[in-house]
Amino acid sequence: MSVWRFLSCHNVLVAALFLCALLLLGIDVRARPANVSVDTKDKGAAGKDENEILPPDHLNGVKMELDGHLNRDFHQEVFLGKDMEEFDEDSEPRRNRKKLTEIFTKVDFNKDRSVSAKELQRWIMEKTEEHFQEAVKENKNSFRAVDPDGDGHVTWDEYRIKFLASKGFNEKETAEKIKKKDDLKLDEETQEVLENLKDRWLQADNPPMDQLLNEEEFLSFLHPEHSKGMLKYMVKEIVRDLDQDGDQKLTLSEFISLPAGTVENQQAQDLDDNWVRERRKEFGEVIDSDRNGIVTMEELEEYMDPMNEHNALNEAKQMIAVADENRNFSLELDEILKYSEYFTGSKLMDYAKNVHEEF
Repeated sequence: MSVWRFLSCHNVLVAALFLCALLLLGIDVRARPANVSVDTKDKGAAGKDENEILPPDHLNGVKMELDGHLNRDFHQEVFLGKDMEEFDEDSEPRRNRKKLTEIFTKVDFNKDRSVSAKELQRWIMEKTEEHFQEAVKENKNSFRAVDPDGDGHVTWDEYRIKFLASKGFNEKETAEKIKKKDDLKLDEETQEVLENLKDRWLQADNPPMDQLLNEEEFLSFLHPEHSKGMLKYMVKEIVRDLDQDGDQKLTLSEFISLPAGTVENQQAQDLDDNWVRERRKEFGEVIDSDRNGIVTMEELEEYMDPMNEHNALNEAKQMIAVADENRNFSLELDEILKYSEYFTGSKLMDYAKNVHEEF
């Protein structure tokens, strides 16, 4: 079991306990399909402080989640960059419309009042770079937290002590036990997570391998999208979880059958059906680049590489196709405002009567 899968299971356990509490209180609870990943609104917020030294379970600007789910917020992440938080469900529509109009004028590089695929590709690459820089900034704080002596390098034991302390272990006692090589008496799940983290640690350790990570290597440990080598490792982990016959490749049936999930009502069944349709479409039209019905690790790695310019151009064309009502292969402001929910996750009301005001 990968560390990402373990963390997802931990979230499911917490959710299950919460549902049990609701049932005891007599609150009506409707099941959701198991094929739906954690609510994307909570990806960045949940447990951020206490788990700042753990690899995050969501990577902004990467098309697939670490548990094998498609990133449902990918369009918004690469269109809005660090402005994502400004477009929430409670934000004022007129302010959102103004902000979206400002974004349109920035994307429209040649100022012809339309956005071409090339212009949108350029914008997507800029917004992806914003996510990269945000990760670098956060990594500095995380690195300081695990480098107590400030020597610019972190040993595996230093990281292991901080990790266990974040799980409630006494830091001084743990350090002493590790120094004396005493039994830490860890439960099975914690031991398994540590083993997976060490495997990832070794992957992030650039030659010559000494099990010491500097700040740049620690960034790769937390954010594998920043390193070609770690991106390969991430893809290998995902394929391992999805691959049912052990051939290190993915068929369509393997790609759409995770996770098994149980469905208890029609609404949940519809959501599961949508989940399968989305994955089937993404597999056939995007990931399987040679259209042979098999996805190799190389194809998945290319698909998941956030700085792949070819992917950015394809994404730009897909985004245009969604909102291009006049079929001129570009986007005008009124089209982006009309399809604001797709681009920002926030629906603008009465967009049409206000378009002329923005000009």
